[in-house]
Amino acid sequence: MQLTYLKNVTTLQYNEERCTGCRMCTMVCPHGVFIMENKKAQITNKDQCMECGACMKNCAWDAIQVKAGVGCAAAIIWGRIRGTEPVCGCGDDSSSGNSSSCCG
Repeated sequence: MQLTYLKNVTTLQYNEERCTGCRMCTMVCPHGVFIMENKKAQITNKDQCMECGACMKNCAWDAIQVKAGVGCAAAIIWGRIRGTEPVCGCGDDSSSGNSSSCCG
């Protein structure tokens, strides 16, 4: 079963040039966001990322960046706690001049 949280809001960023092919991201990602192709990690589907930060913490080469604790995973948790729909705060509310940077 592939879990998808909120579409197009993940902060996950990957720099293939920095990847050494160590496979750590493929081993620690709980949702299988990374696969190996041609000795480099590749992202299968960014929307599956729950932004736990395990990939970034285990990448010794800084090829992966993610703002752990924001976006989908945090939105779902806070939504359940508050009894509301998940809202990551990403987007631009141009009418009020407010903009959130959680989506990078």
